[in-house]
Amino acid sequence: MTNENRFRSGIIAIVGRPNVGKSTLINALVGEKVAIVSSRPQTTRNRLMGIVCGEDYQMVFVDTPGIHKPRTQLGNYMMQAVQEGMEGIDALLVMVDVTAIGPNDREIAESMAKKKLPVLLLLNKIDLVQPQELLRIIDIFKDMGFAAIIPTSAQKGDGLDTLRKELLDRLPFGPKYFPDDMLTDQPERVLCAELIREKALLHLRDEVPHGIGVEILRMEKKSERLMEIHADIYCERDSHKAIIIGKHGAMLARIGKEARIDIESLLGMRVNLQLWIKVRPDWRNSKADLRTLGYDNRE
Repeated sequence: MTNENRFRSGIIAIVGRPNVGKSTLINALVGEKVAIVSSRPQTTRNRLMGIVCGEDYQMVFVDTPGIHKPRTQLGNYMMQAVQEGMEGIDALLVMVDVTAIGPNDREIAESMAKKKLPVLLLLNKIDLVQPQELLRIIDIFKDMGFAAIIPTSAQKGDGLDTLRKELLDRLPFGPKYFPDDMLTDQPERVLCAELIREKALLHLRDEVPHGIGVEILRMEKKSERLMEIHADIYCERDSHKAIIIGKHGAMLARIGKEARIDIESLLGMRVNLQLWIKVRPDWRNSKADLRTLGYDNRE
């Protein structure tokens, strides 16, 4: 049994604009890939948990979609996921990309710093700026009232030990929420769909990636060493379908091959991955399609 008089635990949400590195950070903290990553804004659509265990602590990190002004029902869902991700938490991490500081960063930081719980500011991607520029950026945020300002590079792991220590000093004593071998709250079905979408985001351009959704139709274990997975990739236009398939099917084959490799690593077995493209015009504004893809558009 965990001795709650010595054991610290807590739920920590990570918020910030799109593409500041939240998912890269949560993967680095967990030590495994639990969130997909791409250079595309709004890659994260759902909130998900990454679980970090130590001998006398457990930190449950909540990755949230990037804060933006929504233009679709999917965007509304994502912003609702941000709000829900901040409910019942013990600490909050506000993340900023130091290579792209803008008015929205200051606005988000000022509003989050006022919350009545430990709020830490992470200045991410410090490996991409000069030390003098970093000092100038720290000056922008230093009087906002953050419990700590921590320069980090989630990509390279810089500052993560400092972050863990700062959080551990502020987390309450409490129970262990999850088993030690549990890394995320996401089921395998969702993780597989996200890995397929990640490869589409990696290789597609312009507006096409934003209109991509993935539905796992079937996961069937054929033997102890083989899983068969059937999935639909949603897109919004016939022209997008042609791009996703590519010349002689080359793009779809590339997406499928790379996704299969990652899914095999996730499941620990061989995978037969079958992909189909489905055109669903304006699915990002369709409540039925959003629900089918796991985006429960509550209003």
